[in-house]
Amino acid sequence: QVRLVESGGGSVQAGGSLRLSCAASGYTTSRKCMGWFRQAPGKEREGVAVIFGTGDPSYADSVKGRFTISKDNQRNTLYLQMDSLKPEDTAMYYCAARFAGCYGDWRRSSEYNFWGQGTQVTVSS
Repeated sequence: QVRLVESGGGSVQAGGSLRLSCAASGYTTSRKCMGWFRQAPGKEREGVAVIFGTGDPSYADSVKGRFTISKDNQRNTLYLQMDSLKPEDTAMYYCAARFAGCYGDWRRSSEYNFWGQGTQVTVSS
């Protein structure tokens, strides 16, 4: 059974940093498509960052240059380093994973097979 567990969320002031982790069990992260999504109240879930099976990353324009996605295949863990946080980054953040590599539009939540329960990030001005 695949399980994704996020951690690392919290409350920070604008300009601060947080590092999210997503620990996977029953799943091998190597060569797999994994991503981070977020959902603010009253808004649709949006793709924030993805790491392709090749290890290459891609980011939403809103976080480019501030967030960094990475993966440790030895620990089966996905990370999201978030720097220069803004109040508009406030949301529930979710880890997502596919059975295999990325196909189609990585920003679409329907592309992913497994989801974590989410971790809250709150950025105050």
